[in-house]
Amino acid sequence: MAGSNCVDMDPDVALRLFEEGATLVLLGVPQGTELGIDCKSWQVGPRFRGVKMIPPGLHFLHFCSVNSPSCGGEIGPKSGLFLTLKPREILLAHWDPKEEDLDFSASKNDEEVNRIRSTLRELDPYLGPYPYEVMRKWVSLTDQISQELAVNLQPLSGRVCAFSDIIPELQFRHTKDRAEQPRNDTACQSMREGLDRLPKMKQREGTELRFSDIPKKSYPPGASPAEITRCSMDLSYSLETVLEQNYPDQPLNLLGELQFAFVCFLVGNVYEGFEHWKSLLALLCRSEDAMRKQKELYLGLITVLYHQLGEVPPDFFVDIVSQNNFLTSTLQDFFQFATGPGVDSTLRKKAEKFKAHLTKKFCWDFDADLDDCAPVVVELPEGVTVD
Repeated sequence: MAGSNCVDMDPDVALRLFEEGATLVLLGVPQGTELGIDCKSWQVGPRFRGVKMIPPGLHFLHFCSVNSPSCGGEIGPKSGLFLTLKPREILLAHWDPKEEDLDFSASKNDEEVNRIRSTLRELDPYLGPYPYEVMRKWVSLTDQISQELAVNLQPLSGRVCAFSDIIPELQFRHTKDRAEQPRNDTACQSMREGLDRLPKMKQREGTELRFSDIPKKSYPPGASPAEITRCSMDLSYSLETVLEQNYPDQPLNLLGELQFAFVCFLVGNVYEGFEHWKSLLALLCRSEDAMRKQKELYLGLITVLYHQLGEVPPDFFVDIVSQNNFLTSTLQDFFQFATGPGVDSTLRKKAEKFKAHLTKKFCWDFDADLDDCAPVVVELPEGVTVD
C-alpha cells in the first residue's frame, strides 16, 4: 500500500500479532483504489493482497473506486462495512469490477479459506500491516459499539455508502403511469412548479442506515399546553421514549449509536450520520430531568464527546459544526443543566472539567447570554387553544 506509515514494532510483538491477529485477504482490488481500515486509508499498489495483524474487535473497512488516469482519474463515492473480527480469523473477498465492490461470499467456503490459511506465510509480503498508530484513536471512538449494535444499525445491504442509492417512488413502467405525470414540454412559471415536476425519489430499500427514530413531537398524547411547553424546553420525555423503544435494558447503547453515527460521518463521509449525531446530541444535552436519573449515561456521554471533539480535523468546526453555532449552544444547555440542582456531584464535577477543557482548547464561551432566553415557540395539537 502506498503511503503506509507503520509504527516501529518489536519483532517478537510483530510475530505474535501476525499469528494471533485477524487477516483480510482482498484479491483483485484495482491499483489506485483508495482503501482503508478504521481511521487510516491508502492508495492500493500493484502488490496489494490485503491487511494483516488486525487486532480482534470491531473495525470499519472502507474503499473508493478510482478511474484510471487515462479516463480522468475520478474518485468514486466511499463505501464501507463494519466487521467484528476474531483472533486468527481470515476473511476472504474478491473485487467485483461490475459492482465496484468487495464480494465476501468466498469467506463462507471453508475449503477456500483453509487454502488461504495454509499459504498465509507466502502471502505475507503482499499484506499491509494494520495501522497501529490509529488504534488508540479508533478504540476511543467506538468503545460503546457492540457487534450486535453495529449489525442492527448498518443497512440491511451490509454497506455504508457516502451517497444514498435513490430510486423513483413511481417506476413508470407503463405508458399510462407516465401520461399522468406533469408535462415537461412547457416552460415553468415558478421554481415551485419546476420542483413539482421532478420525479419523487426514495432511498432504495435495504440501503438506509437504521438509526433510532426520534419523536417528532416532544410531548405525550393529550398533553396540556403547560406540559407541551415544559416538554419542549426539557426533552426528557423524548429521550425516555427513544430509550424505551430501542434500548430498554441497555441505555448506554444510545452512546454506541452516537458513536456509530459520528464514525459514519467522520470516516465514511455519510452526511446523514452527522445529522443524526446532531439530533441525538441535542436530545441528550437538552434533557434536564434525565440528567438527574441517568447518571451513568451522562458520565459516558462526556467521555464520548471528549474523544470525538478531540479527534476531528481542525477545520471540522469551521466548516460544519459551527453552522448556526449548533455545538456551542447545545453544550451551553448541557452545562447549564449538568450543574443544576439534583444532579449527581460526580457528574457535575466531570461536566465542569469538560467545560473548562473545551473553553481552553477551542476558546468557546459557554457563559455568554443564552439565545434560548427568548420565548419558546411550540406547536399545539390540533384543537388545543390557549386563552
